[in-house]
Amino acid sequence: MLADLPESSTEADASVVRVLSYNIRSMRDDVGALARVIRACAPDVVCVQEAPRFFRWRKAAARLARASGLVYVTGGATASGPMILSTLRPHVERTEDVLLPRTPGLHQRGLATAVLRFGRARLGVVSCHLSIRDEERYAQGRLLLSRLAALGVPHGVVAGDLNDRPDGRTFGLLAGELQDGWAVKPWGREHTTRLGDPLQRIDAVFATAGVEVLGCGVPMGLPGVSEADLRAATDHLPVLAALRVPAEPA
Repeated sequence: MLADLPESSTEADASVVRVLSYNIRSMRDDVGALARVIRACAPDVVCVQEAPRFFRWRKAAARLARASGLVYVTGGATASGPMILSTLRPHVERTEDVLLPRTPGLHQRGLATAVLRFGRARLGVVSCHLSIRDEERYAQGRLLLSRLAALGVPHGVVAGDLNDRPDGRTFGLLAGELQDGWAVKPWGREHTTRLGDPLQRIDAVFATAGVEVLGCGVPMGLPGVSEADLRAATDHLPVLAALRVPAEPA
C-alpha cells in the first residue's frame, strides 16, 4: 500500500527524511493543484526543478512555499531553476547555488545545494535539472557528483529532472556512484512523465551509501494525491522517497 511509506521521524541513531523531487514548469499551471500534491506527500524537503526565475521570481517562490506549508531554503533564479524548500524541521547549516558551464545556444543550468541537519543526522541535498544534450548532460553529471562530495557531509541526496533514462550514460553515471531510489526500493509508480505521455523515468532521487532507502517512486494513489491534481499541476510527476539517515557520533 502506498500509505505504508514511512513517515518522518527522529530517533537516537537515525532520522527518517521524506524527500520530494518535482519539476513544476515555472508554476505556469494550476498552483493550487501543485500545492495540494506537495502537501499530501508530506515531505521534509522538496527539490524543485523549473522554479520561476524571471520577473518577481522570489514572490512566486514564497507563494508556493506558503501554499505548500513550507519555507524557502535556496535556489530559483540564482541556480537557474533548481530550488530547495523544506519544513521547519531541519536546521539549515549552509546553502550554495551553483551555475554550471553553459553551451552556447542551450539553456543555463545550475544546482541548488544545502546542508540540512535533522537532530544528529546531517544531509547534503542537491536539486538538479540536467541538459537535454547528451554531451553537456554527462559533463554536468560529473560536476554534480563533485559538488555533492564537496559538501563535506557523510550522507547526501540528489534529486531532480535528469532528462535521461536509466539506460542513458548520465543516469548510469549517477547510479554507479549513488543509490537509485526506485531501483533499490520501488514504491508507487515508476514513470515520471505526464500521464498519457510516452512512459519514461527521467526524474529520480539518489542517495549516498549509508543512507537506507525505505521507498521511492511516484505517489500515485497516495491518500490526498488525486490524478486530477497530478494532471493539472505540471507536466512531470513527482518522485517521493523516504530515507533513513544515520546520526553522526555524539
